[in-house]
Amino acid sequence: MGEEIQALEQQIQELGRKLAELRKAAPATEVPDYTLESLAGPVTLSSLFAGKEILFAIHNMGQGCRYCTLWADGLNGFLPHLEDRFSVVLLSKDSPELQQRFAHSRGWRFRMASHGGGAYALEQSVMPGEANYPGIVCYQREGGKILRKNSAVFGPGDEFCSIWQMLSLGGFGEDNWTPQYSYWQRPEAEQMEDGGQNLCCCS
Repeated sequence: MGEEIQALEQQIQELGRKLAELRKAAPATEVPDYTLESLAGPVTLSSLFAGKEILFAIHNMGQGCRYCTLWADGLNGFLPHLEDRFSVVLLSKDSPELQQRFAHSRGWRFRMASHGGGAYALEQSVMPGEANYPGIVCYQREGGKILRKNSAVFGPGDEFCSIWQMLSLGGFGEDNWTPQYSYWQRPEAEQMEDGGQNLCCCS
C-alpha cells in the first residue's frame, strides 16, 4: 500500500509540472476595465494592479460561505510573499462595509473590493454561467490592456488549500469534515451560501 501511495504521489507531482507548463503557455484574452466598489469609493480593475504587472483576483462568495472563508484564511498567510511581486485583491458580492467588518474578524490583510454580483461576477466567473463561484483569476497588464491569463476553481481537495491534504492523511475529507468560522460565531448572513450542512453546535 505504501509503495502504491508513493507512486501515485509522484504521478500527481508530474501532472502538476505539466499543468504549470500548460498554464504558462495558455493564451491571454483581453477583458474590460470593470468598475468595482471599495470603502474609498469606485475602483477600476486596472487600478487594482497597484503598479504591478500581474493581479491575482480571489473570487470569494462572501461572509456567508465557510469554505470561502477557509480558503481566504489560508491565502492570507501567503500575502507578504505574493505581494512582493504581485498585486492581490479579494472580491465578493458583499458590500465594502461588510467586507471590512468580516475581514477584521478574521485578521485578513487583503485589499478588498465588491462586485455586488454584477457584470464582473458573471463575465469573469471561474465557472461559466455561475455569477458567484469561488476561485482565482490571474490578470496581466500589457500596455493599456488588461488580459485574463489563467483561472482556477476553488473546491474541497484542491491544492489552493493545503488543509485538505493534511485531512486526507487522517482519513478525512469533504464527506466527513466541514470548516467552521471560529468554532464559532454566526455571521450576519440570513442564509448560508454554502448550504448550511454540518453546522457545529455553537453555530
